[in-house]
Amino acid sequence: MSAPEVNVAIIGGGLMGREIAAALQRWPALVDHPVRPRLTAVCDINPAAMDWFDQIDTVTTKTTDYRQLLDDPSIDVCYVAVRHDLHEAIYTDVIRAGKDLLAEKPFGIDRAAAASIISALDEHPGVFVRCSSEMPFFPGAQLALNFLRQGTLGRVVEARSAFLHSSDVDPTKPINWKRQARFCGAAGVMNDLGMHAWHVPLRLGWDPDSVYAVLQDVVTERPGPDGTMEPCDTWDNATFHSWVSSGQDRFPLTVEAKRIAPGEKNTWILEVTGTEGGVRFSTKHPSTLEVFRVGDVPGVGREQLWQQIDVGSQSAWPTVTGGIFESGFSDAILQMWAVFLAERVGHLGERFGAATPHEAARTHAIYDAALRSHNTGRAVEPD
Repeated sequence: MSAPEVNVAIIGGGLMGREIAAALQRWPALVDHPVRPRLTAVCDINPAAMDWFDQIDTVTTKTTDYRQLLDDPSIDVCYVAVRHDLHEAIYTDVIRAGKDLLAEKPFGIDRAAAASIISALDEHPGVFVRCSSEMPFFPGAQLALNFLRQGTLGRVVEARSAFLHSSDVDPTKPINWKRQARFCGAAGVMNDLGMHAWHVPLRLGWDPDSVYAVLQDVVTERPGPDGTMEPCDTWDNATFHSWVSSGQDRFPLTVEAKRIAPGEKNTWILEVTGTEGGVRFSTKHPSTLEVFRVGDVPGVGREQLWQQIDVGSQSAWPTVTGGIFESGFSDAILQMWAVFLAERVGHLGERFGAATPHEAARTHAIYDAALRSHNTGRAVEPD
């Protein structure tokens, strides 16, 4: 029997909207998935932005008013990728319309907006909501998570999670909404990129006891539409130095979210070391996972060993792709949607899931602590 269909609408037809649309067209690559999504509707305030979607023959509705989609009983799931200042209104409208939601980070422009979205969800518990965070679905990241879940590290010594982006390295790049606090939020880059770096630590239970933040406003102005320089009042780079308590261990966790990271493109990094083991993965080297252990080496004795494992194509959900082949960003997007829609119908099992609303909301408490830490020059406890 064929899997039941799920009708999907995209609100926000920009870069990520097109990426999601492309991923859904590759759905047959998944093996025995319990549902089959169909992209049927697209909304964007700019009609020209929706022209790209004309090549997808399942799209039957295009509109500049997202409320038209919420009134459509045939639509089951909405993916929303809009400016941060629009999150609260649109997300809560989607939830109150009874549509399931995959929402872009940061899940509201600030902590109050995130709380409002959570409140709407509490009022409609039958609605399934998750926050977009695709980077942990690289196959190497999944192997790293499986390693960490085995608890074979011994005592954890330190951990690092980072998302390093270079889109703002050029100081002549024109200003856009992500560089203006009224649209992006006071947290700046933390809102824009931070969820990517916090998803795995929070899922592992590594909620920081305290945060000392180093925030940088590297490029303070950029050209406006007429070429006149306009102020950039958002943080470009953020580094969180924190203490984490996990079981009997207390260890330092460093988290980085950077838009100006020279030498990077769009790099996600996870590194954890312990007294008996460790793991390192970076999307900069997507086909390689590094694993640390202490073991016996013939003719040498007991030594510390870093070993490299070639990573293939298989991630959270199996695909028809040969296991020896390699993976990329579009594959991670497909995997995130696979686990989102599988969990929606109760078929996720033990697989690593998409970021939850409460994980997304928790990042806002951490960002608030980071802002207070920067202002006071002290470590701050997230409340």
